[in-house]
Amino acid sequence: MSAECILETQSLSKEFKGFVAVNQVDMKVQRGHIHAIIGPNGAGKTTFFNLLTKFLPPSSGSIRFNGVDITHEKPAQTARRGIVRSFQISAVFPHMTVLENVRAALQRNLGTSFHFWKAERTLHPLHERARELLAAVDLQDFAEELTVNLPYGRKRALELATTLALEPELMLLDEPTQGMGHEDVDRVTQLIKKVSAGRTILMVEHNMNVVASIADRITVLQRGAIIADGPYAEVSSNPQVIEAYMGSVDTGLEGAH
Repeated sequence: MSAECILETQSLSKEFKGFVAVNQVDMKVQRGHIHAIIGPNGAGKTTFFNLLTKFLPPSSGSIRFNGVDITHEKPAQTARRGIVRSFQISAVFPHMTVLENVRAALQRNLGTSFHFWKAERTLHPLHERARELLAAVDLQDFAEELTVNLPYGRKRALELATTLALEPELMLLDEPTQGMGHEDVDRVTQLIKKVSAGRTILMVEHNMNVVASIADRITVLQRGAIIADGPYAEVSSNPQVIEAYMGSVDTGLEGAH
């Protein structure tokens, strides 16, 4: 595995009682890239993410991260290596402030998240870093706001900040713009681009305009197998990809540039 390749799967497969959800997937993710996984509903994208984060064991195949075989590691081991997953399900505490949410994530990274008996003042050293992370996702003006009061798009930005607090080497973003209006989609897309500096991002995304604007490389899954892999211009003109997306409301394959 080359030094430039941070994550590699070989013949990765997952079967559920005879149904093949992920089928012999060979994928390489380059260090420092934003790599998008796209495909119609039921293509196996979320199952593939679940294999990478160890929420599911593979039926066959292997996963290597930084050259190390992590196929049979437990989820916590893999997370400690710096593979951190975010999005799809809101992962913030609604009745804590925005700042407290980021601080809680920083505590988790320090391994002190269960020290509830510690005095509040012992957490002050984390405030500065928490505020830096909020600034990174343009939430500095919302620090004292209760999270439950945040608009949807801002909640997703907060999830991005709490993910960054764990100092991931590889961020897995699961449908980061799902359910958003245009304005929030644009904001979150720009935030992903901003926080990708010095990091590697692997994202499952249904919005082709988002993928076209920020992904360095795109892998297309259909029925659990890769049907195309490459830069957007190449993938979007692939006849198999166009056929796979025909009849899908959200293709944007022609209009996204």
